Amino acid sequence: MNDSQADRTATEVLTTDQLPSALTPFGRASRDFLYGQVWSRPGLSRRDRRWVTLTCVAAADSPDPIEEHVHAALAGGDIDLAEMLEFVLHFAVYCGWPKASHLEGAVGRQWDRIHRERGEETPPWPVLDNGTLGPGDMEKRLERGVEEFIDVNLTPAPPANSPYRHAGILGFVFGHVWQRPGLTRRERRIITVASVAIDDSPLPLRTHVGAALHSGDLTKEEMDEIVLQFAAYYGFAKGDALADAVEAAWAAKPA
Repeated sequence: MNDSQADRTATEVLTTDQLPSALTPFGRASRDFLYGQVWSRPGLSRRDRRWVTLTCVAAADSPDPIEEHVHAALAGGDIDLAEMLEFVLHFAVYCGWPKASHLEGAVGRQWDRIHRERGEETPPWPVLDNGTLGPGDMEKRLERGVEEFIDVNLTPAPPANSPYRHAGILGFVFGHVWQRPGLTRRERRIITVASVAIDDSPLPLRTHVGAALHSGDLTKEEMDEIVLQFAAYYGFAKGDALADAVEAAWAAKPA
């Protein structure tokens, strides 16, 4: 890809004309490799690449990239506000609530910025329906949490014998979050795979990569593209571990 094509891709991804400087090795690589090759590759939609990128920059505690990529995703129309806010909740589960708090603050700032730049009054955030919180009967919630755990992970659910498993995993993560509307299961898998690769958590990494591939929610080709996008935004050493998990899971895929 030539310089003009790389610059055009960067402009489309960042939704700004303020492109990385080509006067440093980092800036040149950003144009030639990151935008000239990675973002322009087939195999994943721009929206899918946004999920991986947003997960990486939010987890990396990178103030400017967080603001930049939240703005670009919203301003470019790849992700709408309700979807972005749903992403924040899913991200909180897998990368932590303090990081998600900062991320949600960036969403608010960039939502306001977009409308100020357009000369518009900033519309309020969506009104939430309490029905999306799921059943209030905790027995039903836990029963559904067990079912969702099995559906998502393709493994038996753990016993509810600790607060982490009872209240956290079965009651909240699978009893509520994975069942929420707003994001597809496939999108939640993309966000989760990127998150557990960041977290250096071997068992969740193997489990979620394997389930994503074995369920058919993600193809091997799509997962390979996720690995590359992830490596570009969180580092090739972490990307290497994710790539190894992908190859191991694919080799173990049932016929």
